[in-house]
Amino acid sequence: MSLVHPGVKMRTRAKFGRFLTVVVAAAAGAGLMSSGAAASRPSFCGHDHRSAPDAGYLCAGAGDLLDVRIGDVHPTQPSLGYDEVYYKLGRYTLGKDAVNKKFDDWCEADGRIAAASVAPGARLDDPASFTCQLAVGAETPDSVAAMKTVVIGPGGEPFLTDGHHTLTSFAETPDGGLNLHVRLRVLANYSTLTRQDFWARMQEHKWVWLRAADGGPVTVNKLPKSVGLANFGDDRFRGLLYFGRDIGYAQNDLPFQEFYWGAWLREAKPVDLSAWNRGALDSYLATVQSVTRAMVALPKDTAVDSGFTAADLDALDAWNDGAAPAKGEFGKLSKPYGDIKPGKLAYALEYKKIHGLG
Repeated sequence: MSLVHPGVKMRTRAKFGRFLTVVVAAAAGAGLMSSGAAASRPSFCGHDHRSAPDAGYLCAGAGDLLDVRIGDVHPTQPSLGYDEVYYKLGRYTLGKDAVNKKFDDWCEADGRIAAASVAPGARLDDPASFTCQLAVGAETPDSVAAMKTVVIGPGGEPFLTDGHHTLTSFAETPDGGLNLHVRLRVLANYSTLTRQDFWARMQEHKWVWLRAADGGPVTVNKLPKSVGLANFGDDRFRGLLYFGRDIGYAQNDLPFQEFYWGAWLREAKPVDLSAWNRGALDSYLATVQSVTRAMVALPKDTAVDSGFTAADLDALDAWNDGAAPAKGEFGKLSKPYGDIKPGKLAYALEYKKIHGLG
């Protein structure tokens, strides 16, 4: 199992209670270290969980790049924005890109930027059929920072803290599935804690989201056991907010950022969403526009949810970052599926139409 470069240095900074670990290679081209390397075994590997089902993840430390089977990871949220996953699946199965975006997404998630070459008939479940821009062992601080993240819990269980939509899309795409492997960046190893203390630590760092798709409370024992659409509720507000990126707000490194904005939509009701038709492009675009304009109009010190302000949640200073509606991110989002470069919404709606999804 691949972990981290030997001789690397770790640089950690805290933001919003989350520790972002950046791995800086000390020697170019250094190989990845096996978790079984005796000389580098961290002290927590001495506890008595060697026979646990997830024992293979026990020795992963903060900053390690951990090779996981995506069916092994446990979600830390009870719902997804289904429409974001439908966009990704539409792009993967109906896309018009010269190189299928699923290979770029997998390479980015693996810490290697994007696809470099893709053989005819390449598949995600056949790593030999495509290459990434960076080789394993040549990762950079920027490429590692873009990776999805995991925390190691009691017994070595890996808990996903970022990447639920991406890994679910990999699980649902025809050449993916739960047996697909990808590397995740380890935020922390809490394998020596009791379950009660583990979840207390997760909540302290805001690495778990305990609200259902309707906003109601969820207990940790009701969280999904694996990624995959059937395991999650559909939070329509979280899905809507995905399409507002770089139109009403900028994505930052705060876990569950879009869920906080979604809670604001649900509870503060800043716009009337009664006419929103999730199957019609014009209606969906109008809804994205009204919601993102309301976000930008908020004074930056406005409390949005859980003590986070509009500034904390990176509301933009100007709608569509100052561009006209036909330009910028909103202009890209507005492109229909018939366009040579369809927008994200068009892919999501086309996928839903073809598969008879509401």
